[in-house]
Order: sequence, then C-alpha cells, then structure tokens
Amino acid sequence: MARRNPYAKPDGFTRNAKERGYPARSVFKLEEMDRRLRLFRSGMRVLDLGAAPGSWSLYASQRIGPKGRLLAVDLEPLRVALPAYATFVQGNALTLEDGSLSAEGPYQVVLSDMAPRTTGNRLVDQARSFDLFQRALAVAATLAEVGGTFVGKLFMGDDFETARTELRRHFDADRVVRPESTRSTSFEVFLVGLGKRPS
Repeated sequence: MARRNPYAKPDGFTRNAKERGYPARSVFKLEEMDRRLRLFRSGMRVLDLGAAPGSWSLYASQRIGPKGRLLAVDLEPLRVALPAYATFVQGNALTLEDGSLSAEGPYQVVLSDMAPRTTGNRLVDQARSFDLFQRALAVAATLAEVGGTFVGKLFMGDDFETARTELRRHFDADRVVRPESTRSTSFEVFLVGLGKRPS
C-alpha cells in the first residue's frame, strides 16, 4: 500500500502563500526569521542554495530591491519569475564550481532551505540533512563576506550539536529557529549564523 502523504492537503499557510503569489508555504518561515533577525535590507547580495520552487528567492529579492543582487541555484526549475536583478542557475548547488556560485559575491546572506528526499527512515533522513547542512555551511564559509549571515535547514537529530559547533567556528553568534509555520509533524529547524568571521 502506498504511504499517505501527510502534506497532500493544503493548509492555511499554503493557501495564503498562493494568494500572495508564492509557490510554497516556506515563504512564511523566511519571513518570520527576517522579522526576528533582520536578515535583509536594500542593496544586499544574496545566495539562495536549493532555491526551488522559488518562494525564498522571490521574498529575498523583494526585500533587497533593484539595488541588490540575488543568485538562486537548484536542480529543479523555479515556479516563479524573478526580477531582473536576480539570476537563476539550474544545477547542483553543491557541485558547481565556486566561480559559478561566486558570480554575485561575496554575499551578505547565504540561504539554504535544502532538504534530502525523505525515505521514511528518520535516522537516514537526519544523516542526509546533516550532510547537506554541512556542505551548505562550507559554501557560506567560503563565499559569505565578513559580517555576513548564513541560514541553513537541519533535521533535528544526534548531529545537531556537531552542526552547531561547526557553525560557531565561522560565525560570531548563532540562533536556532523553529518558525511558527513549520508543520507540527516536521522535525526541521533552522540554524542561523550571524557575523561571519574572517577566514
């Protein structure tokens, strides 16, 4: 028997996102983190890893405005049109040459909403999420400017403290955020690094 998808039925956040022109409810997670941590301002340069379907890229581009620059990367195409000052590259965000990723850098904000294709095995999914987080953090450590910010998704598990320790190696401060719009069945959190240190 096929396993039921618990996310198949749109909820209020999903409907609200569609009404506002965003392809996914994830926009509210970034919006809340922006409100709490003041992630964006006009003229910033932003790198969005794992950007599809495009809600984070669209929100961030609106916040940084036409004086800013945004580079979005994902294996899948975006479901939204981005403004002229935002660029989308279809490809693996973690295997592209640094030259491709650094096109608009150094970045003041590096975002990663990347998550593995879930297997239903929580330990496997957590391990894969940890790997994605670590690899995205490595990109941020290389391409974020001094004083910059990193936001990365992580599935909670035994590797959480290891991930947080690694984040603290590169950033002056860290925050753990579980946005209100996160589904009650999800075990994801966001680790935010503030104040990128010099390499």
